Amino acid sequence: MNSSTTAPAAASSACTVSVVIKALNEERNISAAIRSALDGVSKVGGEVVLADSCSSDQTIALAMAFPIRVVQLLNPDERCCGIGPQLGYQHSLGEFVYIMDGDMQLIDGFLEHAVAILKARPELAGVGGKLVELNAESLEYVMREARVHRSQEARIVDRLDCGGLYRRSAIESVGYFSDRNLHSYEEYDVATRLRAAGWEMLRVARGAVTHFGHDVPPYQLLVRRFRSGYIRGPGELIRASLGQSRFPDVLRGLKELRLYLAVLAWWAVLASMFFWPVAPGLRLAAGAALLALPFGVMAWRKKSLAQARYAVASWCFNTAGMVLGLFPRQRPPRERIATRILREPLGRSAAVPVTGSNRVSDSGALAEKSVQA
Repeated sequence: MNSSTTAPAAASSACTVSVVIKALNEERNISAAIRSALDGVSKVGGEVVLADSCSSDQTIALAMAFPIRVVQLLNPDERCCGIGPQLGYQHSLGEFVYIMDGDMQLIDGFLEHAVAILKARPELAGVGGKLVELNAESLEYVMREARVHRSQEARIVDRLDCGGLYRRSAIESVGYFSDRNLHSYEEYDVATRLRAAGWEMLRVARGAVTHFGHDVPPYQLLVRRFRSGYIRGPGELIRASLGQSRFPDVLRGLKELRLYLAVLAWWAVLASMFFWPVAPGLRLAAGAALLALPFGVMAWRKKSLAQARYAVASWCFNTAGMVLGLFPRQRPPRERIATRILREPLGRSAAVPVTGSNRVSDSGALAEKSVQA
């Protein structure tokens, strides 16, 4: 493990929890997110770090009014879900680290509960709670809420989707928090690395954060996720784990993989119908029936034609994204992310590029200067 990854550890004894808020254009939600995080760390001792992925709205201006550390990605072309947590983590000091989105709010009491569990159970790498979804109208979030409730029973789990409080020493044992190459599935990625190293994760039956998801129409959300690369995450994760001992575990845990393989098979059969040695009319009828089959099955299961159409469209988008994610070249995930520090908790500002770091204590504040790579 390189020194830039472990640099904060020496100072972490004075900081119990670092809440890292990852954000991109969250001006509507960021103030509430920061207030909830500050309230949470005030009860356990800690700090709040805003990790911004080059927002173009008022996110930064609003965040600068709070006594928090504000850091920003230097290169906007590197934006992805995997880079935000690692960006915040490399600027955090806490013995424990909680990652949340800029459109979430911490629920009062969760941090105290999770810290107590982690201190009592040294075998645990992290503790998660329930995500309370407030968007009850979007098809995307209505369907996700049903899946999340099934996966958020109180028990030892294989991942902490939707956030968790992690032990810094556990993260250091696997080298880095999140893979900068991943456009999604970053929480499952760190979970597979932690479990391969012998750690466990626990989900408890209490709320951790509230969330209000995107209010854009569901099909526009699919297109946005395709353009942003979000749906390439499963393919990117498979590629990242190739040749590693965790690879079989990654494949087993990608529950959607069987569905994606089924969609690929469905596409292959539809494409092959042009070569079927049957009369054109029969070929057309068979092709139409085959095309309609998944819509009919899902309409019967969901009792909703709208949900059936959206489910099949989502399968197709995500399957295409998975395939695309298998191919791009990936950067070393342990490589330090270039950032600029915009604000320190005690007011020290250093809006300069950072490619490496030297950290020194300064009456509880942090000073970081640029170092030649």
